[in-house]
Formats: sequence, C-alpha cells, structure tokens
Amino acid sequence: MSFIKSKGFKYLKNMIIGVGASVVMIGALAKILSHPLGNVLITAGLLTEAFLFFMLGILPPEKDYYWEKLYPGLENYSSNITPLTAGEQSGAGRALNADAVENNLGGMLNELQSMSTSLGSLKALQEVDFSETKGQIEGMSNFYSKMNDAMVTLGNTVDTLNEANEDAKEYKNQMQSLNSNLSSLNSVYGNVLGAFNRPA
Repeated sequence: MSFIKSKGFKYLKNMIIGVGASVVMIGALAKILSHPLGNVLITAGLLTEAFLFFMLGILPPEKDYYWEKLYPGLENYSSNITPLTAGEQSGAGRALNADAVENNLGGMLNELQSMSTSLGSLKALQEVDFSETKGQIEGMSNFYSKMNDAMVTLGNTVDTLNEANEDAKEYKNQMQSLNSNLSSLNSVYGNVLGAFNRPA
C-alpha cells in the first residue's frame, strides 16, 4: 500500500488543511482589524491556502464505491433494498429462506438449552458447603507450618552436632599432642634417673 493511501498520510493531510485554514482566518482577521502585522499574516495565510490547493490538486482522488450497483434502489430513500447477491426473491426463495431461518433458530435453541444446563451445574456447585473443607485446609496449613519448624530445628541440631564433632576432633588432636609430649617427658625423666643411678 502506498504512503498516500495510508492512515498516517490521511491524518497528516487533514491536519495540514485544518492548520492552514486557521492561519488564513487569523490573517484575514488581522487585516480586517488593521493590526500592524495584518499584511504579513494575510500574506502567510494566502500562501498557505495556495499550498493547500496545490497539494489537493496533485493528490489522486479517493476511490468511489458504487453501492447502488450492489443494492439497487439505494439512491431512493423509500425503496425496499435487497442485496443483488441474494438473487430473486420468489415464493420458493422466501420459503427456502424461512426454512433456513427456522433451522438457525432451532440450532440457537439447542445452544441455549446447553447453556442453561451448564449454568444449572454451576449453580449446584455454588450451593456446595465448603465450610468443612476450610477447616481441613487450615489443619493442613498448621501441619505444614509445624513440619517446617521441625525441619528448621533438625537443621539447627545437625549444625550443633557438626560443631560438637569438630570440637571432639580438636580435643582428640590435643590429647594426642599431650600424649606425645608426656612420652617425651618420660623419656627425658628416664634418662635423668639413669644418670643419677649410675655409680660415680
């Protein structure tokens, strides 16, 4: 689609025509009131008007639609309009149209009955008493809350056990170090005693 036929161009064209007409009117008013800028404003207004007429002269005309060819008698206000595509409305055609309308109405009636059944089901669901269900849901919520607290406590206990395990390892390492030191002291003490017990 070309730019000239786009909605944006049509909006721009209408805006230019509207603003241009207002400039012409302001210029004419200033000239009538003998305003000091009257000559300038009327000149600007007439130049704008000339540009608008030039623009409308070079733009192609809008496409014409001949609706009276599809709807014969459209130009006559009191005519009974029937689309040309509907064809001749003979007695058989009218009967056929009546049958089609009746069939459509029958289908619509079936749809309405189906909708009525569905609405009845929804109403029955609305009347169900959910008061006990609310209590059960609250009980489950309390259960999950307490279970969550228990998991947090268990996690804290595991952390405490891990800390105690680390303390036990540290204690064991210190005891091994102390044992090693005692062994060294015993050895030194044994050497000292051996030196005292030797005959001079």
